[in-house]
Amino acid sequence: MFSRKMVMIVGLVVVVIANIIILSLSSSRYPSYRPGRIALYILGPLQGVVTDSIRFARDIWHNYFMLVAVAKDNTKLKKSLRHEVAINNQWREIELSSIRLRNLLNFQNTFAEKTLAAEVIAKDPSSWFKAVIINKGRIDGVTKGLPVVIPEGIAGQVTDVSSHYSKVMLIIDRNSAVDALVQRTRARGIIKGSSIGMCLFQYVLHKDDVRVGDKIVASGLDGVFPKGQRIGEVVSVLTRDSAIFHEVKVAPYIDYEKLEEVLVLLTSPNLKLVNPQ
Repeated sequence: MFSRKMVMIVGLVVVVIANIIILSLSSSRYPSYRPGRIALYILGPLQGVVTDSIRFARDIWHNYFMLVAVAKDNTKLKKSLRHEVAINNQWREIELSSIRLRNLLNFQNTFAEKTLAAEVIAKDPSSWFKAVIINKGRIDGVTKGLPVVIPEGIAGQVTDVSSHYSKVMLIIDRNSAVDALVQRTRARGIIKGSSIGMCLFQYVLHKDDVRVGDKIVASGLDGVFPKGQRIGEVVSVLTRDSAIFHEVKVAPYIDYEKLEEVLVLLTSPNLKLVNPQ
């Protein structure tokens, strides 16, 4: 592809040569009008084509640089927009985290005994176990067996502790067990985890009244979880005539997939609430 300079030089040379020929023919000592007209007839269109070509090449060159400049500006604007979006997302995350921590602090103030706020930093990848890792451990006062809660309800129980980290078994784990009761009728049973992310309310006697929509809370009789702590809501009740117990399913109040901050109760068992539910 010819450069801009080459196109202009070639065009200028052609125009100069054409003008010289025309002037030579016009200023001849023995002028001949017919040859002059022939020269004009031949060179005129040629000169026009050359001039148009030069103008076209100049416009293309000018527009090319304009497009390059626009493309660069567009790239800069896109980069700036991505940067601003990233900053906005960071501020949004900070705002949401601040709201969660504020709620956790307000919830923490409802306890008369010592508590410890912790952040969830990992989840058990196994489908067989439902557990999370928190960023508080032995040096922070965490010991095995302590209950873990959030404002929405009971999260789980500490099962393993290292110097800086702890493992918390969630109540939806099949190995978990929480002594609980129906808030409305005080009917007792044991909350167990299940493979479907729900809880089973087991050992509720056939004679006890339990219905869909009933709220299930901790009884406090297991010496781990404070009495009145929320667990979940009954979503189904199956009662067989020959069975001793109801078959009850409970949906936890906590969305365990979105668990980010928790509160470890450091003085269990027999921890008391300032305002028990």
